[in-house]
Amino acid sequence: MSVLEKLTSKDAIALEEKYGAHNYHPLPVVLSKGEGVYVWDVEGKKYYDFLSAYSAVNQGHCHPKIVNAMIRQAQTLTLTSRAFYNDMLGKFEKLAAETFGYSKLLPMNTGAEAVETAIKICRKWAYEKKGVPENQAQIVVCENNFHGRTTTIISFSNDSVAHNNYGPYTEGFIKIEYDNLNALKEVLEGNKNIAGFLVEPIQGEAGVFVPSEGYLAKAKELCKMHNVLFIADEVQTGIARTGKLLATCGNCNCPEKHCSGTPEVKPDILILGKALSGGAYPISGVLANDEIMDVITPGSHGSTFGGNPVAAAVGIAALEVVKDEGLAENAFQLGEIFREELNKFIPKCNIVNAVRGKGLLNAILINDSEDSSTAWDICMALKENGLLAKPTHGNIIRFAPPLVMNKEQLMECVGIIIKTLKKFEK
Repeated sequence: MSVLEKLTSKDAIALEEKYGAHNYHPLPVVLSKGEGVYVWDVEGKKYYDFLSAYSAVNQGHCHPKIVNAMIRQAQTLTLTSRAFYNDMLGKFEKLAAETFGYSKLLPMNTGAEAVETAIKICRKWAYEKKGVPENQAQIVVCENNFHGRTTTIISFSNDSVAHNNYGPYTEGFIKIEYDNLNALKEVLEGNKNIAGFLVEPIQGEAGVFVPSEGYLAKAKELCKMHNVLFIADEVQTGIARTGKLLATCGNCNCPEKHCSGTPEVKPDILILGKALSGGAYPISGVLANDEIMDVITPGSHGSTFGGNPVAAAVGIAALEVVKDEGLAENAFQLGEIFREELNKFIPKCNIVNAVRGKGLLNAILINDSEDSSTAWDICMALKENGLLAKPTHGNIIRFAPPLVMNKEQLMECVGIIIKTLKKFEK
């Protein structure tokens, strides 16, 4: 079959079903084009994208500055491995370090790789700097977390689909309840071998679960008190998604009004991915200051593709777009409008219990059981009405459009969502 042969949606889905592993359950829509906040299927129907590739496409589909940076670099030099220097990586590392306020960046490719990297840095720091006995370091994680699907990461997941039948599992992790400071305090006080606390500032895959005000700041204080590294997984929440450059708002340079009443939290280790490239290329990274990052020495960690010239060029452009186009401020303002408009509708309906989120990372809770098909059926109806979203945890629908969206587009989308939900009123 020629790559130029035009497929129908039915044909494309059939090909994936036959030749691809069934590790995803996509909505039955086959996309062939994207621009800004829109995507088109192979038949030419236009949709609003309200998933943004799980927040990878914060800067919008095919942003010209990012695409042009990728093309220019791909025509010049694509890969050297880290056996040699290249003339782009240092520029990217400097911009990322200065943007987020850290000494150094360790570049990788995927979010899961970055999480694995952070775990390795944390453990090595514990042995070499904190004095934890060899092979005794433990990392505290939260229930209902989502940090990826590698063998180590699923070892501390309580998602049965991701976890079951993949053992034996990696040891060294302690699970506690999310948004529970007493649980964190208890585990830190009772164990001198704790190396780090790995946490999502907002649990996205769990259904956009936003912790209590001040939770992250107090958790960071507890970690500091016990000489434990506070590790923030901002793969999904970072790069302006929640209305600030980072959900933790540590040294984020966002407008002061956005941080009013929200304590700033600077993670000891920061994990980024997804929108670090604007969705154009797999790029992730771990940031830390020298006293932590200097445990990484030649040969102790690496990646053939991590920090390649194309990734560096794309990463530079992606971060510049976020700053130049004020995407954090736009996400903050539109997120306030989105929740305000849905909160006008929710008291009048019986299909939605609540809307929650920050910035343009939001979710609605469908009034049905987790094992029902209602949320999926609503997403199918939204698709027919020109808006793409996906359920998570059965009865929750996540809404995360590209941050380049404007108010007029947002209000049109709110109209589509409300019109669709009304059809499901009980």
